[in-house]
Parts: sequence; C-alpha cells; structure tokens
Amino acid sequence: MSTAFSTAEHLGGELEVLRGQVAGPVLAPGQDGYEEETAGFNTAVRHHPAVVVGATRTADVMAAVRFAVHHSLPVAVQATGHGAVQASDGALLINTSRMREVTVDPSGRTARVSAGCRWADVIAQTTPYGLAPLSGSSTGVGAVGYTLGGGIGPISRAFGFAADHVREITVVTADGLVRVTDPDTEPDLFWGLRGGKGSFGVVTSMVIDLFPVSTLYGGGLYFSAEDTPAVLHAYRTWVDTLPEATTTSVAMLRLPPVPELPPQLRGRFVTHLRFAHLGDAHKAEALLAPMRAVAEPIFGEIAQMPFGAIDSVHQDPVHPMPSWERGALLRELGAETVEALLAAAGPTVDVPLAIVELRQLGGALGREPRRPNAVGGRDAAFGVMVIGAPVPELLDTVVPAVGGAVLGSLTPWLTGGTQLNFHGAMLAPEDLARAWPEPTLRRLIALKDHYDPARVFRFGHVVPRV
Repeated sequence: MSTAFSTAEHLGGELEVLRGQVAGPVLAPGQDGYEEETAGFNTAVRHHPAVVVGATRTADVMAAVRFAVHHSLPVAVQATGHGAVQASDGALLINTSRMREVTVDPSGRTARVSAGCRWADVIAQTTPYGLAPLSGSSTGVGAVGYTLGGGIGPISRAFGFAADHVREITVVTADGLVRVTDPDTEPDLFWGLRGGKGSFGVVTSMVIDLFPVSTLYGGGLYFSAEDTPAVLHAYRTWVDTLPEATTTSVAMLRLPPVPELPPQLRGRFVTHLRFAHLGDAHKAEALLAPMRAVAEPIFGEIAQMPFGAIDSVHQDPVHPMPSWERGALLRELGAETVEALLAAAGPTVDVPLAIVELRQLGGALGREPRRPNAVGGRDAAFGVMVIGAPVPELLDTVVPAVGGAVLGSLTPWLTGGTQLNFHGAMLAPEDLARAWPEPTLRRLIALKDHYDPARVFRFGHVVPRV
C-alpha cells in the first residue's frame, strides 16, 4: 500500500471535516478526479499526495494549510505544473488552477492576479488598455510561480525581472494566517517571497505593475543545421550591439517528425533565433540586419505584432509532455564558449536533447530594482538551459547524464550560480543554494526559520537547509 493511500485511510472522517470547510474538491487517492487534479504540464513528475485540495479562494487555502499542519502533512502547491521538479508524494497538494481572477487598474497601471492565473488570462485583460505585464516566453505558464521565481521573458532586458515589479502579495503562511505584504507591511517577507518562490507559503494573489506596451517588433527565424555554427558565432558578437529595448535568445532544437510542426521543421535539427524589440520598426530591422545576413532562414518571421501574440517569439510547446531540464548562468559568451557548446550539443552530435538554449540577460535584469528582492543571477550575461527529449525511458538516466555533460563543458565560463526558474531538476540542497548569492541565502534561511520552522513547505525550489 502506498504512503498516500495509507495516510488518506488514516485520516478517515477528518477529510469530511475539511470538505465542509472548502468550496472546491477534496480528494484522496483512488477517488474520481484525483488523477486529473494532481496532473501538471510536466508529465514526467507524477504527484501522489495523501490529499489534494482544489482551491477556489483564499479561505480554501487557509483551511487546507491548517488541516495539513494539524495532521503533520507537508504542503505542496501547483497551478499549471510547468515548473514541477519534485513529486509531492504523501503531502497535501493545493491545486490553485481554479483561482483565475484578474482585476486591472488601467489608471494606476497595475493588475491584481490570482494564484491560478496563466499569463494568457492576464494579457487578455490588460491588452484592451494598451498595457502589458512582464510575462514569460509562454503565456500558458502560471503567472504567480513564474514571478516568485524571478521571471525572465521576451521584454525583460527593458524592464527587469517580473519580481522587480510586484507591489503587493497576499500569502497564507505555515501558521494558517493570511498576510498581505508590501514594502511597508512585513517588508522582510515581501522581500523574500520575490525570489524565494514557494518557500514561505501559498501566494493567493499579487499586485503587479503593467507597462504601456501594445505592440513589439518580434518573432523568430529558423536556420538549418549547416548554418548553426555561423549563426551562433554571429550571435555572440551581435548581442553586444543591442540596446536594452531589445531582448534575444537562440536555441538549438531537435524537432520531432510530427504533423503539428510546419513541413520545413519536421524531424530536423534547426537553430531558432528569437527577437523582441520595443520601439521603432525601422530601428528594429536595422538592428536585426546583421543576423539576417548570416544565412537564409528556412522558416519564420520577425515583424510588428500585437503584444497579445507574444507566444510567437519563442513558440514554446503548448501541450503537456514529460520533461527534464537543467540551467546555468554564463558570465560571457566568447568564441571558445560557442565551440564548446557546438562540440557538446551541436548538429553533428547525437544527443537526446530537445533544446539547448542561450538567453541574453543584462540590461535591466542586471540592476537592483527600486523595491529590492531576493532574486539571484543578476551578475550573469547569459542563461543556458538544457531540456531533454520527451522520451520517458531516458529522462531518469541518459538525459541527466548528457545534459549534465553539456553544462559541464561550459564550466570555464559559468558564474557558478543559477536562476531559480531555470534551475531545473532537483539535486542536492547545496546545488539549489547556488540560486542566490551567499548574503541573500543567509537572509532567506533566517526568514524560513521564522515563518516556516517546521518546513511545511518543502517541495520544489524552496530555500534549502545547508
């Protein structure tokens, strides 16, 4: 008998008490809806909690946390499951996906975003006012988890991390209390939530800044495998010419032969250049011209677009799939760095990797924000991410070894740190600790000891004991 089943049976009638306090479903293993309630976007991580609560409001979250603490159950949280890296076995899992309310204040240029909102929900409400949030490369990602982990998206070099532009956070902490935090109310907790991700409680809503962005000049160009070395070497020098209004990334993709892809891309190795510029279209084309001149793209378009079409820049997958990923940070991207990356994961190498990506950082991402927070990785010039091919039988063995070797090949140019949302697969606590500078980590651990001394929130990318 699994731990989840035995725990649920031990709770017995206590679950009926919880059902009386929660407006959403309360399910134990084996009950109808349990599998659907625990499923997330990353299907390689299968949760087997003792109890899953489908929260519809803050009161549901309060009841669930108090129930878990009373019965000595750890608490895990999931909105979309994009960032799932650890199964919440034996826990009480709170599914916030029903909490989708967005309230826009167009005159104040802010939005209140509930716990289960995807960026698509937010953008749908803000674009009618000509305003945009600092959303991610995929609008299917949960807005709150993305922001608490930092938040790097297609226009981030212009404005900084999403976490830099949060005004208020409502959170249920391990004592079951609702706390509304901002720079003046429990400022230490407000500081730690933005960059400490799920370490201190269940965030039920946040108030974020919006920006007067209705359009951008953006999209992506796909180049053939043969042109990959030329594209990457041109990219490493080209990015130094770009203003902060431009955010770019480039990725080597091994694409499957599936009908959902355009014929030009099916089953091919391609290199995908992503480009997003805020400002004049003629200036954007002038900036882009050196990369257009490197080689003829086999597919893709970069042009003026409404902000609501932001997904077309990165073209991230939209359907759930199994995934393994690891990230690191580069202090520089020189000729030797590119050659090392090509030798480890380029088009002439047979490796089970779907994506090897470089994201340009710097700009506003490299500066401390007006409202300080715990986000790490501001000293990096680039982020590098390795994502395994979605082949379940390889994700626990071959893919981690190969992905680790790719990052290992870049060791001479790594900062030694990681960015929390891109840290990827869980390893030892001291490995996750690299997501923060040492002074930040010490302060986060002190906050964890204060707000969650029993480590009720212990799943995923939370502040470790080191």
